[in-house]
Amino acid sequence: MFELDERLEADSVAVGMRDGCLVRLFRDARYPWLLVIPAMGCFRDWWELAPGQRMAVDGVLAECARVLSVLPGVEKTNLATLGNLVPQLHWHVVGRHAGDPAWPGPVWGHGDPQPYDPGEQADLVAHLRSALDLHALDETESHRVR
Repeated sequence: MFELDERLEADSVAVGMRDGCLVRLFRDARYPWLLVIPAMGCFRDWWELAPGQRMAVDGVLAECARVLSVLPGVEKTNLATLGNLVPQLHWHVVGRHAGDPAWPGPVWGHGDPQPYDPGEQADLVAHLRSALDLHALDETESHRVR
């Protein structure tokens, strides 16, 4: 059974699920920032995924980057998986532009996250869910997947 790391849950909001991956919006309005978490099992490292699982994750990551790349102001998408603080396997897909608060450096550790306006967050989640063709999940479902 998959269980979402409590830090990932606290730092993001559910967008939906596709091809065995949870997609969540990071709670920082300064950047369009998605988390992609394989919910096919409990993994720490990319190489632990079976070849078919890696292909599924790759497809979700590519779609997330594509959808973020056409949002207003996004000039570049960054893709990273670190796992030093949160060992559960997850990817960050971040839309960037020259002049954003952390440009040209990494977004991690740069200032305090800025919360979304609740209406703007709801609109963005709905847009992302539709554009990525995600199955909607409530917070309970996105925390545990069997």
